[in-house]
Amino acid sequence: MHFYDGHFGGMHLIWWIIWMVFIVWIFFVPADIPYQKSKKESPLDILKKRFAKGEISKEEFEESKKILNSDN
Repeated sequence: MHFYDGHFGGMHLIWWIIWMVFIVWIFFVPADIPYQKSKKESPLDILKKRFAKGEISKEEFEESKKILNSDN
């Protein structure tokens, strides 16, 4: 780099600005970037998973399913 009266040229300042913007972007951009979002689960999907894991009985599943389907 060239020195002009003891100061670096303007390119040095531009690189500092680029690095600072990059660092701020890394730390302050929300983690839910659109292309990284996973598909949101519907209530019925959650209900099916709970039934598959054995957290709820068949009767509870059927009753909850009726309630969810009646809301549509």
